[in-house]
Amino acid sequence: MKNLTKWKILRSRFVLNNKWCQVRQDEIELPSGEIIDDFFVNVRPNIAIVFATTEQQELVLVRQYRHGVGEILLELPAGSFNPAEESGKSAAARELAEETGYVAEEILELATLYDNPVKDTNSLYLYFAKNVKLASKIQLDITEDIEVVLVPIAEVLVKIKNREICVAGSLAAIFLGLDFWNKQR
Repeated sequence: MKNLTKWKILRSRFVLNNKWCQVRQDEIELPSGEIIDDFFVNVRPNIAIVFATTEQQELVLVRQYRHGVGEILLELPAGSFNPAEESGKSAAARELAEETGYVAEEILELATLYDNPVKDTNSLYLYFAKNVKLASKIQLDITEDIEVVLVPIAEVLVKIKNREICVAGSLAAIFLGLDFWNKQR
């Protein structure tokens, strides 16, 4: 096995540091000794994503506009959180309730993944919730306009193949969630 070495950070500073976006510029020394003075890193919040199914064997999805790509997308309920203030599991439960009105008796962890480890600092926390129930009205923040979409589990892979569901974090959670769901049956 090859002996890999972490890069050495010589200096680091924020070039953009506001509520919605933080970008850090690192000066790094590579294991070869070469210096790169402009390696930019997006400091992003962690994301909790929940694969939630109803008693009718439907997957709870949300359709909403995503400004970064300028498209209306179908994806799993998800949202950012600060691990110093909230656990991923409670963030998943909160986002599920806020975005869809559904609540779960139990939420189980599926995996923790890196979103884009080349340039981003955040992780994706993926969760599974079975037999969720509609319990309240949705509660959206000012940037959200969401349509709740229930899709029969049997149709989810077709929607992925037809590119109706194409958000990477949602896809990871869907494939892990389907695997877990099938083992529970």
